[in-house]
Amino acid sequence: MTVNPIPVDQRVIDIDSRRFASIEKALVELVTNSDDSYSRLERSGEPVTGAITVRYERHKGGAFLVVADQAEGMTFETTCMVLAYGAPHSPLSRGEAGGRGYFGRGLKQAVYGLGYGWIETIRNGRYTRIELFRGENGGYLYDDGGGDRAATEKDYEHLGTKGNGTRVAIVIDSPRVTVPLFSSAVQSAANNIYLRDVLTRRAVELLRLQNGREVDRSGPLRHEEPPATVLLGPDVEGHFIYEEVSYPYYLTLKRALGVELTPRGDERTNGLLVVSNTAVLDCQLFDYENQIGTEYLFGMVRCPALIEKLGQGFAIVSDEREGLNPKDPFVERFARAISKQIAPCVIAEQEKLKHLDHAITSGRTSHMIEHLLERMNLAAIHDLGVSVPPATGGPALEADPAREDALRFSTPFYYRQPGHSFHVTLRIDPHVFPDDDTLRIECALPESIKIDPAPATIPLGELADPTRMEWTLVGDSAGDRGEITVQAGNFLAWCEVAIADHAPRHHHHPHHHRHTRHRRLPRDHGEILFAGYELRNLETEPRRALYSPDERKIIINTGAPTVQLYVDGRGHFRDSARLLLAELFMDAIAEELAKWMTEKSGRAHDAQAQHAVKLDIIRRYGAEIHRSFSNT
Repeated sequence: MTVNPIPVDQRVIDIDSRRFASIEKALVELVTNSDDSYSRLERSGEPVTGAITVRYERHKGGAFLVVADQAEGMTFETTCMVLAYGAPHSPLSRGEAGGRGYFGRGLKQAVYGLGYGWIETIRNGRYTRIELFRGENGGYLYDDGGGDRAATEKDYEHLGTKGNGTRVAIVIDSPRVTVPLFSSAVQSAANNIYLRDVLTRRAVELLRLQNGREVDRSGPLRHEEPPATVLLGPDVEGHFIYEEVSYPYYLTLKRALGVELTPRGDERTNGLLVVSNTAVLDCQLFDYENQIGTEYLFGMVRCPALIEKLGQGFAIVSDEREGLNPKDPFVERFARAISKQIAPCVIAEQEKLKHLDHAITSGRTSHMIEHLLERMNLAAIHDLGVSVPPATGGPALEADPAREDALRFSTPFYYRQPGHSFHVTLRIDPHVFPDDDTLRIECALPESIKIDPAPATIPLGELADPTRMEWTLVGDSAGDRGEITVQAGNFLAWCEVAIADHAPRHHHHPHHHRHTRHRRLPRDHGEILFAGYELRNLETEPRRALYSPDERKIIINTGAPTVQLYVDGRGHFRDSARLLLAELFMDAIAEELAKWMTEKSGRAHDAQAQHAVKLDIIRRYGAEIHRSFSNT
């Protein structure tokens, strides 16, 4: 038995091991190593089983991982050479078209990145076991076991092979490593871009162990492609020129149908899988990476020359061994040719997007916009006295004092003593609303103010009394205050609740007369201006956002270039651009309110005055609106 340091600069292996501190990366290295071994046997005409078995046992403080194959196996000498970088066993170092471009670096990092482990292998009847571990001073060491020996029946049974084969076992104890559940490990392996092609030709299976015994198994792993139409191919042939030599590639480009693709990471489903012989080198869309119109596109490009040039010493892959190296001139010519060939398909997708009539927002963004509109409707009614919709083609008008109030509280201000329950009454004109309309109730009350029944959305047809709704409130702490807001159809009502020690014991009950011409306009209820919103392509309209008087909607113009930039190929407005939405909504709302205010003051045609009022509204409410968009 001999203990030796790994024959590599310890600082280098330390850096590389940190890169491999993930179970997913370890699986990629070990499974593709087995795949390469099977491929060499196939090229020599030997039959193979193609079986790669992964055993996984998860514990609270770590895990145990084993990857075994029935491929070539290794001699004792070869196993020792695996532990050195650039060893002559590497197929790429010999210029062979095999391997994945890691030049013998992957296996060691898979072990040391996760913790410690051992390699067991049988080759031509000889058994070898080498252990890899860290010394007391942190050094990277291995124990060669004193050499190989004749394999026994027990060795063959242990490795799960009747002939040659290799088994790599790793004890995962590194605190840097996230230990996934078995189901997550299965999903990650099935979707990993570097394993996707391997799974089409090998029988890779994951087994879950508990106390050393098998309790579950995945069945043969396969990556399931989404439903799609073929845009190019399958395997349409193309060429690119490098130093006056033509190199072929074979391209398949598809468009997913109604399924969202994953845009990044090792489980990415969007993009072209770059395959060279048995090696997956990358997944990307070259010049169109991360561009609008590519969200549905995926496929594969096969280029045998990439791995050949890698074996000849070209810097085909990046220094971090994570994808193609765009600075390499050979890769640059390859990428340019692929980009040119897929360009018409990407442009066609972008053209579809330009003519997309409508777009949608996510649920969270939609909820945020609803709160924005509610806030600005309250501001219009409460702060500015706007309570009716605008006339068609014109600015908002003042409320008609001769019409009945469709929705209002019995008083806008409930000023009550602590510890004494009181009623809050909402009055409803049932003739204004259809039976299938709803009361949308929202309360901003501190915990010390209790309300019964709890606020909820209630169909008007389910009210016991169609003309009113009543809540019982009680406040515990003097100084607390809150608000209740109710909306039905295009009408909104608001009231304030304040708890005070010196509040009177007897309360004034206002009598609601019909409006007269001289009655002051209400500031606690009214008909709302901003009933909704829509992301719509307005084509020739230059404005990015505007108010539609007939619909009482804010229209975000997806035909405007700076808005279109944030609508993806699925017609979804990107959540990352919420602050742009805040700006657009604020601009359209402020402009409409400024029109109403300048007309009310007799300056309807004074553009300078309207602009000044608009800026004042933005200063007054803009920061609050932006904060709400940022925090939702």
